[in-house]
Amino acid sequence: MVLIAENLHIISPTTKEAIVKRYDDYILKIAHNVLACGVDIFDLNVGPAKGELKESLPYLTKLIKDNCKVSIKFSFDTSNFDEMELGFSSIDKNCAEKSFLNSICADDAKMEAGFRIANKYNPNIIALTFNPKDGIKKTSDERMELGLSIYEKALCEGILENKLYFDPLVLPVSVAQEQANTVLETIRMMKEGMGEINTVIGLSNISNGSPLKIRALLNRVFLVLAMGAGLDSAIVDGFDKETIRIFNMVKENCMLQNNPQNSLLSPLDSLYCSLYNAVNSFCDIDDIVFDKNNIDMINIMKAARILLNKEIYSHSFYLK
Repeated sequence: MVLIAENLHIISPTTKEAIVKRYDDYILKIAHNVLACGVDIFDLNVGPAKGELKESLPYLTKLIKDNCKVSIKFSFDTSNFDEMELGFSSIDKNCAEKSFLNSICADDAKMEAGFRIANKYNPNIIALTFNPKDGIKKTSDERMELGLSIYEKALCEGILENKLYFDPLVLPVSVAQEQANTVLETIRMMKEGMGEINTVIGLSNISNGSPLKIRALLNRVFLVLAMGAGLDSAIVDGFDKETIRIFNMVKENCMLQNNPQNSLLSPLDSLYCSLYNAVNSFCDIDDIVFDKNNIDMINIMKAARILLNKEIYSHSFYLK
């Protein structure tokens, strides 16, 4: 399971300006800070990559690889497939095969363009479970159906199953609470019904629109629940050291089959492991025993109940 850092994106006006005007120091500061937090895959989101953003991907890949003395991989995040190909052509074969094409969806033209690049460079492919004509479907069955249409087309084009990363599309819990559980259900269905494929989510989407003080908690709890459902990858805030630490802790103590109740774990880490195990084994999280006098534990469990649609979301659910 891998994490991808979301921090180099044109959604930020400051970052967009830095990419357009080639502010090397600003971009490298982000890259070095992300690497220091333990993430070595960068999602380079350059949107449509038109006009002044054209040829941004070759610039970013060269700058980062030339100045970071570790093995870097990329997720080329653009709707412009010509720019996408420029990105892949700017890195070596080994890097390309470990990087990501982000993204295709259930649209014939986009699949054709994406698979053409994929067959040339052999990257991982992020596939969004939606059709541009219909938008994001509400049910896990509908998203699974769209995923299957992409899956079947990919296999026909010679794409290997383990190169596919399906994104069930996370929506903010503050505006579509029931959809958090739908995403978990979709991850399960995809892992069970489509061979050796992988799954991925844009983690920060779950807390969009929520107050800043609770965003990190929602992200962390949802990440653990999704890992329990079978998640293989997540695009995350690469500056969030605690989320990255929790990810690695759960991966080591649960996914690698070590003892999640290891005495070396803190009470909070044990609780995260219990949440993972409950989802992974189809158990009810309400059966988890925890210290009801511990405010941090209460907040974690309230967040989990909200994300599993057991309790109504409110901006004020968090206890200080």
